[in-house]
Order: sequence, then structure tokens, then C-alpha cells
Amino acid sequence: MGRQGFSGRAAVAGVGMTALSRASGRSELSLAAEASRAALADAGIERPDAVLSYHLNDSAPVLYLARELGLSEIGWHNEIYGGGTQSASILADAAMLVDAGLAENVLVYRALNGRSGKRMNALGLKLGEGTEEQFTHPYGMAGPVHQFALAGQRYLHDTGLTERHTYAVVGQSRSHALRNPRALRRERLDLPGYLDSPMVASPLRRLDCCQETDGACALVVTRADRAPDAPRIHAVVRGGGPGASAMDRAGDVTRIFSAYVAGPLYEAAGMRPADIDVALLYDAYSWLVPRQLEDFGLVPRADLGVFLRAQEMAWNGRMPVNPHGGLLSEGYVHGLNNVAEAVRQLRGTGTNQVPGAGVALCTGFGGGYGSAAVLTAA
Repeated sequence: MGRQGFSGRAAVAGVGMTALSRASGRSELSLAAEASRAALADAGIERPDAVLSYHLNDSAPVLYLARELGLSEIGWHNEIYGGGTQSASILADAAMLVDAGLAENVLVYRALNGRSGKRMNALGLKLGEGTEEQFTHPYGMAGPVHQFALAGQRYLHDTGLTERHTYAVVGQSRSHALRNPRALRRERLDLPGYLDSPMVASPLRRLDCCQETDGACALVVTRADRAPDAPRIHAVVRGGGPGASAMDRAGDVTRIFSAYVAGPLYEAAGMRPADIDVALLYDAYSWLVPRQLEDFGLVPRADLGVFLRAQEMAWNGRMPVNPHGGLLSEGYVHGLNNVAEAVRQLRGTGTNQVPGAGVALCTGFGGGYGSAAVLTAA
């Protein structure tokens, strides 16, 4: 289990995003450049001396972006192959560069045309990595939705949660997005409307799945003493084990990354669940929200049903979750947009601002593997 406590030595000084859409009509490079320039301007920094990104062969390369930004020289730079698991842990990569003195200002970005370009809702057969898919594809595992629907079906059975509880997750997400001008889905959702949504793979309806989105998001990480008012990167953990992403090896197919990383994260942070003020949870599918709430000790399993039905994950509820609408309603920039909202919440400028938010939990999901970070207000 990789874990790192930074004790606030690195801060997120800048946030930038493009408009989110289903058909940007632009290249990933153009999107990345716009979000990056916005983040640099927000941080009051002219140019970064390190650049990091993560992608699945669907984005603008780091060196192309450096050229687009007019950087005649570039120091440390890296492209990390990976998806949602990286959205929290890339903060550690940036913070480690700052902490080690290898960089002073690190630009982090994710750009994709996830709806109009390369889509992530299907898996192809191939040799080498992923060869095991040939054994699961004939049984209906045609992509991530089918895979995580199977795990979700078991989780709902084990917990006694029903479609009314998954509706509560999606409905609250839509309610939060009503006040978010960036959100792709800004309409109220009632239970009949949810139940009318087409079933993709039981128990996942179309509305239980996150948006497919074109857009980009960028952050600037710098030394905390250079940005005294910026939210701090306090602790980050990355790891996992055989769970929902390795079902043929899993003792429990519902066991996702949060079951593995929660304890090490609190240990690295020197905190406990009661210290979390707002949770930015990777909500690729609705059932992942109660699973993470349980694993991170924010809501006991026995209380999940009442918690969800009582709308206690609202921005002003018992444990606010994704007050901007999350990946289900704002859009899907592979989780980095959730981190951006965590920064806004800790600045006091968030969508549906959580009163007194001083500690934010951010998560990155990839089945049984993933990452999580604790950010704190300055």
C-alpha cells in the first residue's frame, strides 16, 4: 500500500476547467491548453516547471501541451497511464516533486473527448494485458458497466439496499447540480423518472452511470509557503487488491478500493472519519457512493438506508457528498473535476458551499484498486 503524508507542505493554488459538453468540436490539446491557462492564471503563476497528466491513450501528450503553452524548456514531466484510480493519487506525484525540490510549480491536467471521441464504455479483446477478457466477454462482460453491475447487484443484496436507495444517490446528485452552471445535467429527478430510465445492466439504469463528457480540468500544485491561502495536500494513499476489478480472483466481488485504502489514509493523515467535512467521492456508478461511505467510516452499513432516503448526503446534511453534482451530474473528467471542487469547497467558493468546510476527502476509483486524498483548508 503506497501512502504519503505531506503535512500541508504542498498546496493546490490554481484550478481551471473548460466548459463540459458531449460534443466539444475541439481537439484534446485545445481543451487541455484552455484549462491549463485558466489554472495558471488562477494561481497567479506565469509558467509551470513541471507537467503531469494521466490518460488512456485518449488525451493530449504532455510535450504537445508544453509547446502549446509556449514553454521553451520543461523540467520534470510525466504521463501516467491510467484512469480514475489516478485522480486522487496524482496529487501525491505533484506534491512529491514539490517536496523533493524537483519543481516549484506543477501543472496537472486531464483532457478528453469522452463522448464525441474515444469512449470508455466498452472493452475490446486483445493479446497481452487484458487477455483474460476473452473468458468474461462471452458471459456478458462487454465493458465496465456490465462488470460493475455484477458487483453492484451483490452489494445491494448484501446490504438490503434497493432501487429507491440508488435513486436517492442520483436524485441528490441532480439536486446539487441545479446550482452548478458547469453541470451537464441540471434538472430535478423524481422517482418515477428514475424508474423509467432504461436498464443497461441490472441493477444499473442509464441514470446510475456517470456522464460521458468532453472537457478538461487542470490544477497547479506549488509550495505551501508560496500560496499561504491555498488548500493543502495533507495525505494521499494509493493501493488495493482483488475485488471488483479482478472478479476471478476475488473472495468478495463487492470489495472495492476504499475497503483497502481507508485505514491507511486515516493513519497517514492522523485523522478519523469524524474529521471529514465534505466527501468528493468517485461516483462512476450510484452504488459506489454507499459503498465508499461505509468503507471510509462515514456512515455505518446499518444506517445507509435511512441516511440515503433522508437526503443526509446533501450539502447541508450529515455528510455532504459531491455538492457540485459529481461525475453523475456535473460531468466526467476522469475524477479530476471532483478534486477541483474539493479545492473550491476549502476556499469557501464551492457550489452549494458546505458551511465551515476545512477537511475534504477525494477518491479515485478503479474497481479493487484506487486512491484517496485528504485536503485541508489553509
